[in-house]
Amino acid sequence: MLNQNLNRRSFTLAGAAALATAPGLAGAAGGRVPSYLWKYSAEYKKDPRAAALKYFEAAKFGLFIHYGLYSLLGRGEWVQLQSKIHVAEYAKLADDFTAEKFDADFITDMALEAGMNYVNITTRHHDSFCLFDSKYTDFKSTNSPAKRDLVAELAEECRKKKMGFYLYYSHGRDWRHPHAPNNGDWGGNARPKYDMKEPFYKYGEDQDLQIYIEFMKNQITELLTNYGPVGGIWLDGEATPKSRMKRLHEFKLQELYDHIRSLQPQALISYKHGLSGTEDFKAPERKFKGTSDVPLEFCDTLQPWKWGYDKSLDGKHKTPDQVMEMLKKAQGMNANLLLNVGPLPDGSIHPEDLKTLAEVGKKLKA
Repeated sequence: MLNQNLNRRSFTLAGAAALATAPGLAGAAGGRVPSYLWKYSAEYKKDPRAAALKYFEAAKFGLFIHYGLYSLLGRGEWVQLQSKIHVAEYAKLADDFTAEKFDADFITDMALEAGMNYVNITTRHHDSFCLFDSKYTDFKSTNSPAKRDLVAELAEECRKKKMGFYLYYSHGRDWRHPHAPNNGDWGGNARPKYDMKEPFYKYGEDQDLQIYIEFMKNQITELLTNYGPVGGIWLDGEATPKSRMKRLHEFKLQELYDHIRSLQPQALISYKHGLSGTEDFKAPERKFKGTSDVPLEFCDTLQPWKWGYDKSLDGKHKTPDQVMEMLKKAQGMNANLLLNVGPLPDGSIHPEDLKTLAEVGKKLKA
């Protein structure tokens, strides 16, 4: 029986660094097969990306995790924008981020018992707070009271348990970085609509989108070089670049995609419904009813609609039967289901979700 109250395994930054060079973690360039692709070793040696696509299409069921500073407020992951919290005020939340009960060992065991085969975590959401140790920002979990690299912890457990490990990264939308898209030039909720001018942001000629583009490329490079093989990079925030399609070239998507594939040839790329048409799979949200010419994954959440924890939704989370219906829908569309949990402020999994996932696992085994 899983016990969420088990003390988490001690994991230091030195341990995270050791993970990057651990045996068997090299990508195609190193010649070793990533642990999650062990069933596709022969294919991997011929074509890493083809092997990764076979794995992904066979995986069917994955765990999504939305966790960050927004979790502390318990009003969902869009709380900074919806409540118009200014950058400096929002940043104070980092002083209370302990992730005391975030347990990667427990989370991956829970996922496996539920019948899930892979994990995807929000490495950096729209608020720009990073759950990994990046040298390009101080706004990160390793610089909070938690002093932990949560991405490294999950990477280790997924590697040990031969699970696919995918990395969510907010690309088109950022509510902190001074040079990220702003409301004046872009749409798609690029920034909160503050009543007073936000002093943290750059405007007009002082703003340079390419500084932000380079920042993201540097961080994605860190994610692909410091955490062993990953199943894929899952980009979000498509509404912002889509709002000005004639300027889409400014985001340098193909250059980024080529860079990702040069670092880890097996790493798949998704950008929700797709922006450039060269993504490996589409990952629309729950209401998607169309078809796809590439592998399909649709995502849904165990809360009624929000992805990050919302206290007002306690007692209203999805039931096992509802999850089974989601899986049936995914199967009918020949798609994967990426099912989200929004951990509580301390990083523990909501009791309602624990119960539901345990029952789903039993139903799938039966």
